[in-house]
Amino acid sequence: MLQPFPVAAQVKLLHNSLKSADALGIYIHIPFCAKRCSYCNFYSACAEQNTVDKYLDALISEIKNWGGKICRPVASLYIGGGTPSVLREKISLVLDAARQNFILLPDAEITVEMNPEENPDAFLNAAKSSGANRLSIGMQSANRCELLLLGRRHTNAEVKSAVKKAKAIGFNNISVDIMTGLPQSNDEKLRKTLEFAVSLDIEHISAYILKLEPKTLLYNKDLPLIDADTSANQYLLVCEVLKNHGFGHYEISNFARSGFEGRHNLKYWHCEEYIGIGPSAHSFFEGKRFFYDSDLKGFIKHPEIIEDGSGGSMDEFVMLSLRLKSGLSFQKLKTLYNTEPSDKLYEFIKMLCLQNLAKFENNTLSLTNEGMLVSNTIITEILERIV
Repeated sequence: MLQPFPVAAQVKLLHNSLKSADALGIYIHIPFCAKRCSYCNFYSACAEQNTVDKYLDALISEIKNWGGKICRPVASLYIGGGTPSVLREKISLVLDAARQNFILLPDAEITVEMNPEENPDAFLNAAKSSGANRLSIGMQSANRCELLLLGRRHTNAEVKSAVKKAKAIGFNNISVDIMTGLPQSNDEKLRKTLEFAVSLDIEHISAYILKLEPKTLLYNKDLPLIDADTSANQYLLVCEVLKNHGFGHYEISNFARSGFEGRHNLKYWHCEEYIGIGPSAHSFFEGKRFFYDSDLKGFIKHPEIIEDGSGGSMDEFVMLSLRLKSGLSFQKLKTLYNTEPSDKLYEFIKMLCLQNLAKFENNTLSLTNEGMLVSNTIITEILERIV
């Protein structure tokens, strides 16, 4: 049953007793971009000022609506897109609305995404003054030819400048995204990207393998894609280089210095609850999954959520746990789902370990880097054998 949101005077009193164990994550979608990247299939629209203003009014109204329905602490707030930095100083409207209507824990992780080519000063200053404490920058590559292919307009100098400015105003938790498996890429180009990212002296790196999605600009181009073996070797190169530079590999695509793992995304992988607000945003709350349609005009006119069944099943728990280097705890599996793994599963695990695809220690199964390359196949086989 949804609980009424406490009045402002009560919120301060609650902060001392709130515990993060029951805390939610909040995701807010900003569906605007100055220019659509050639590989992107996320929901976004052109950032026309009149439309942006109408959207912000609808978004803030929906934030207030959710804030009035739930009385749960919030451990993480993530503002993604699209490109939140196209809002410039108006990002403060979104952050302030979230802080005023949700019970953010004092140490909540508050992330905003940005692209480096937009003049970042107004955005960074507004975000920091409104409480953001983590920054995620879309870098993708340090090679000009690859950036042009991806439809990215920034330069390495702009990335370096954005990081420098962010640090100067107090951001001490900065992440960058990079991409592997790009057409015509090679180890030399990838090493250049990795070394440049590390040279920024940042705390977190996300490394995603390019997947050509339908309805993207790259999908229908006749591109000389690299083969599966080369793509796999690039992934292993990322793991090796970032490990050598002190980044812990905590999830298939994510690497962080100790203590800087992305807390918001960990909620997804730990099968914990979160609310997503905005067109195309998904939620998992009170055992149910639901989402907003990918319809900007519809959201502005009348936001409605679409039911998407129940969540938190054993299959989801297994799949999400095995994305993490911490792995799948069989003890936790028993506690949550009263499930004892079958003998045929233990035989399969033995085979995985012999092939260096997995490790089984302290009653916990985790995938090696090589295992993560074929994680989908392994997870399917595990689910077929688990009981």
